[in-house]
Amino acid sequence: MAIFFLIVLLAVVGWFTLVMPARRRGRAHAEMQESVEVGDEVITAGGIHAFVREIDDDRIKAEIAPGVVVTLDRRAVAAVAREIEVEVRVEAAPKEGA
Repeated sequence: MAIFFLIVLLAVVGWFTLVMPARRRGRAHAEMQESVEVGDEVITAGGIHAFVREIDDDRIKAEIAPGVVVTLDRRAVAAVAREIEVEVRVEAAPKEGA
């Protein structure tokens, strides 16, 4: 009987450490793909950087070079490239002789 509870406990721990985080990542990725808007810079699953020019239900028209527009499945978007704001802090240099 104790072995049965140990097996159940291992299954529950495995569920919470393996399955739940994978589902959470998958859900977040699907939400990111749905949030793509015209004008966003995206990175495709193949590593191509492109700007979204038009969005249909399940297709995206993306410009990969000036004048070159390709049609992608919405699921081909691996990430949305976002600018990261970096705070630059300038400190005064110590005075010489002080």
